[in-house]
Amino acid sequence: MTLIYTLAGLLVLLITVASILRTLVVPRGLYSALVYRLWAVLRGALRWLAAPFGGGYQVHDRAQTWLAPLILVGMLSTWLIGMLCAYTLLLHGTSALPWGTSFREAGSSLFTLGFASSDRLRLSALDFVAAASGPLTIALLIGYLPTLYGSYNRREVEVTLLESRAGEPAWGPELLARQSLVDTETALPQLYRDWERLAADIGEGHSNYPVLLSFRSPQPNRNWVVALIAVLDAAAIQLAICPRSAPPEARLVLRAGFTAMRDIARTLRIDFDADPEPEAPIRLSYEEFDAAVAMIVASGVMKEREVVDAWPHFRGWRVNYESLAYELARRCDAVPALWSGPRDFPSSPIPPRRPADRRPKSD
Repeated sequence: MTLIYTLAGLLVLLITVASILRTLVVPRGLYSALVYRLWAVLRGALRWLAAPFGGGYQVHDRAQTWLAPLILVGMLSTWLIGMLCAYTLLLHGTSALPWGTSFREAGSSLFTLGFASSDRLRLSALDFVAAASGPLTIALLIGYLPTLYGSYNRREVEVTLLESRAGEPAWGPELLARQSLVDTETALPQLYRDWERLAADIGEGHSNYPVLLSFRSPQPNRNWVVALIAVLDAAAIQLAICPRSAPPEARLVLRAGFTAMRDIARTLRIDFDADPEPEAPIRLSYEEFDAAVAMIVASGVMKEREVVDAWPHFRGWRVNYESLAYELARRCDAVPALWSGPRDFPSSPIPPRRPADRRPKSD
């Protein structure tokens, strides 16, 4: 039995260390079962707690604000408990110490409390390893936080800047309409360049550190998935209805956007079609597209294609990212914006708020 306990302790220790390394250290988008299961359990618990208060988006958003910090605390607690169990098994398996004494000595060493120790050399060696493991795990998580918050800050700056351009919550047709209304269409190429770079940043950061998906925006009607969908939709509409005047940056941001979503999907093990047919159906209807184009044209945009001819081009672009965008928005419990798919809670799409025209009336 001592051999079984020792091998079991080694196995638990290896599993715990592997989880720490793949989550905090390895610079590659690897699937983390611990993060995913914590996300599923805690997200469900927060939804259950929010249900008695109405279950609408505002209540749900306030509850889900706690998801990311709870995941971080849960990760650290799980790793420390795993190490405590592993060292207890190792101490009990390599000595004649009873379970209670083994547990007490493992906890004393792991948390460097120093109130229990053994004079035997091989147990002292285990105590030294345990004493190094606890602070090292905590230090790795502390070093992990600046990386998370740096990526979060870069993301939220661009999402906040988009609010004045695409409304809140963001919507692709609103982005094009506002640029025409305030004569800033020439700013669109730079906007696409900024979001091309941000999409690459999001794809790299959120696939390496999936817990970032649970970090919500400071304002309830803002969300990075919704904002990215809005920019991609704006670029797709512009390429569809204005093929000659659309900037080349529109194609680049579309490519960067759905590539980022696919990188995240691979990490989360979400199935997707890597090469969809341009004629494949999408969930957005032709009627919704027609109404949006009419709104854009009414704001002053000159279309170069009729809507019926532009629709296949728009659909050919959107088929590359629609299903993944909807799934990420659902998993992130994003604000239910227009053209962003269904949610797991009762909701209706929220249209963007457009500020009132405060310009003085001409005589």
